[in-house]
Amino acid sequence: MDPEHLINSFGSWALLGVAIVVIIETGLLFPFLPGDSLLFTAGLFAGRGTIDVPVWLVATILGFAALIGPQSGYWIGRGVGPRIFNRPDSRFFKQAYIDKTHAFFDKYGGRAIILGQFVPFVRTYIPVAAGVGKMPWTRFARFNVIGALVWGVGVTLLGAWLGGFAIVREHIEIALVLVVLVSITPIIIETLRHRRADRRAVPA
Repeated sequence: MDPEHLINSFGSWALLGVAIVVIIETGLLFPFLPGDSLLFTAGLFAGRGTIDVPVWLVATILGFAALIGPQSGYWIGRGVGPRIFNRPDSRFFKQAYIDKTHAFFDKYGGRAIILGQFVPFVRTYIPVAAGVGKMPWTRFARFNVIGALVWGVGVTLLGAWLGGFAIVREHIEIALVLVVLVSITPIIIETLRHRRADRRAVPA
């Protein structure tokens, strides 16, 4: 699912189409959509006028989409409960994704709601896992708001800013590589932080 092609296919409904895709990917158990690259490309297109909407409005709408999607996933988890994680593998649902999500949650705790936004597949299932685990909604919502701002708004604005550089506008594949690097940065930082903490905990 090439993000540039996907946005162009929406035509004049591009912004609405991107927002719907973000909601589906982050909350409705459909993890195969290009969330990071779609936000980045939408910002880039808004910055160069291909999407004829001000960049600030694009970022705001996609930030709300990044908020609504996980909220939907959370309440799906609260309503359906563990049954959703016990279903057999299918084309779009693999137990391996759930195992990865649980491991991510165990490692990072509440911060997983924010960090998970940057990890494909994990960002789809982490809100559901929070709901299944009965995380208090107020606590989940706090992390979700931060994640929506950092991921939904931040990646969109990054695309708009980098779209001001000719090399990025002319070679969008370079931009998509950049967004992948940006997306894994929070995980790298957390991993290094955990390793440093583990080293300090080892007796001399």
